[in-house]
This record gives sequence, structure tokens and C-alpha cells, in this order.
Amino acid sequence: MQEPYIKGRGAQFNPKNPFSKSEYTREHTEGIDENIFADKPKMQLFYESPKNIISKFNSPDLGGEGYSINPYQGCEHGCSYCYARNSHQYWGFSAGLDFETKIIIKKNAAELLERSFLSSSWVARPVMLSGNTDCYQPSERKLKITRSLLEVFTRYRNPVTIITKNNLVERDIDILQDLAKDNLTYVFISINTVTASLRQKMEPRTATVAKRFKIIRKLSDSGIPAGVMVAPVIPGLNDHEVPEILKQAADNGAVGCRYEVVRLNGTIGTIFKDWLVKNYPEKSYKVWKQIETLHGGKVNDTEWGRRLLGEGNYATMIARLFQTSKEKYFEGRQLPVLNRNKFRRGGNLTLF
Repeated sequence: MQEPYIKGRGAQFNPKNPFSKSEYTREHTEGIDENIFADKPKMQLFYESPKNIISKFNSPDLGGEGYSINPYQGCEHGCSYCYARNSHQYWGFSAGLDFETKIIIKKNAAELLERSFLSSSWVARPVMLSGNTDCYQPSERKLKITRSLLEVFTRYRNPVTIITKNNLVERDIDILQDLAKDNLTYVFISINTVTASLRQKMEPRTATVAKRFKIIRKLSDSGIPAGVMVAPVIPGLNDHEVPEILKQAADNGAVGCRYEVVRLNGTIGTIFKDWLVKNYPEKSYKVWKQIETLHGGKVNDTEWGRRLLGEGNYATMIARLFQTSKEKYFEGRQLPVLNRNKFRRGGNLTLF
């Protein structure tokens, strides 16, 4: 029996967690008492009390050493391709529907951040919000954890960057303006298509394309540097839209742009292929094969230098398309260099 398509979800099932010895299966509909495959999975929030909130990473693809904060694990946005899905498995959940419906909340995030800034070993450096999952996903509207983090960044004048695809970022423009006046922040809005139907299927619970361009305009008009992240670029699906995305972003005031190609590590490959076949059956084989050409014949990739931009003919075409569009629409524009000299040791103003 084929399961009905679950509207509003990127994943359509819960694939097996490779770290778990057991899994739910259903071979016969009538053979199970409880409907664990409900067509409307319920949202659940779980609370974690970590000892540290700032994660350090070292990625040659991202310029070497960096720091990030993820106030949420799991993401309600439900993007079918999301690389963060695999991390949900470490918590005993599935990378599929569990990732979208079982959200782990770091409620004491602001307290931990302040503790880090008070440490004598802390040296002012940029910290990225949403290195893994979106810090402005729907639960943030009520919980306001991201806003509380920004208040700490503001008080200590430590640089912070944000990447999001949710218009909730507009709520915090007052704080971001304060940071921006000292070159302490910029915001990237993630946009990978201008086609509403594709966005709705691939990123079911995110802000519409039109709203995201409006976010860039509102941020720019408020004096907050904004950029556009075109990711992931998927050959045969949205690669041809790169020029239009950059054009509209530039028209709305964006001063920076970046891109990444799709990569489907671990369980994500299973989830995305299922999504692709169900939504675009006529082109699924071609798209899948083109993704493989980006990564040496596989859809997954962990090789530095290739994993984010790919290699081969399709990767070269995407790179040239992006670069040509960038030169055309972003000439003379650039993001500000973040200021590390405004940091307030102890969070207080001094007379000297």
C-alpha cells in the first residue's frame, strides 16, 4: 500500500536511524493498532541544557576556523535537501519526519553565550547564527531565543552573522540596526528559486520567495547589510534560475552573494530521492545523475574544495553562470568587514 503524500512536509517518512538497533516498519496496514504513520505528525518540543553554546569548526571551504551557534536542533521548515538532517540521528531521532517535528530547544543559550563572553580567554571574533538549522524557524516567534542571543551580542559588541529563510528576522531589525552601525553584523537570506511551486514543494514551511526578497529590501533600507545565499543549486531543477535570483536580490539592495551546490550525505540521499521521484517523476532520473556528476559519481561528498561547489562540467557551468551574474548585478558591491575592536570586556561601557 502506497502512503498518501504528506502536504507541508519535505520528508515523507522516517528512514532508519543508523545509530539505532530498532525501527518502525509497516508491511500490512491492518497489522498495527496505532497509526504511527499519521498524515499529520504532531510537533513536539524537547528541552536541552547544554554546558556550552558556541561550536568551533575548522573548514577550508569556509575560510578555516569559525564559530557558530544553533539554538535549535531539528527544523520545522522541512527542506527536503537539508544537510542538517543527519545530525538529528545523534539524538536518537530519524532524519526524516522526526527532524521536522521533534525540535530540540536550547533554552539557556543566551546565558551560556554571556558566560563565554565573560571568560578571560574569549577573543572577539564573528559568530554565525544558523550554521546548522535556522535560528528563525517558527518556534522562535514564541520562544525568542535568537532575540535573547542578539541582545547579548549587542551588549558585548561582538560581531555576529545570520543566515535564514524566514521573515521573522524582521522582528529583530531594531537590534540588528544597533549592531550594523558599528559594522558588527550582516544577514544572508537563503533563496534558491524564484518559482513559487518549487519553493512550496522543496521548502514547504519557509517564507515565500516574494517575502524573502522583501526581507532583503527591508534590511537594506534599515542600514543592515544583506546578502543572498543561493543554496543549494540543483542541476536540472533550479540551476537555470541563478541569474534571476541574483538580479532580484541586487534590485532589492543586496550587497553580497554566495552559492553552494547540492550534496546529499548519509540518510539525506534517501529522503531527497524519495521526494524527487514523488514530485518530479519525469525528470528525477536526469536530476539524480547530474547531482552525481558534481561529486565524482556519487550524491554524497565530504572532500574539501569539492563538497560545496562540486567539480566537472556541470559544476563549471554553474560556477560560470554565477560569476557572470555576480559581475553583472553586484559590481561595486561588497559586504562590510566585521569590526572586532568594539568588544566590551564585561559588557560595560568604559570611560577609557
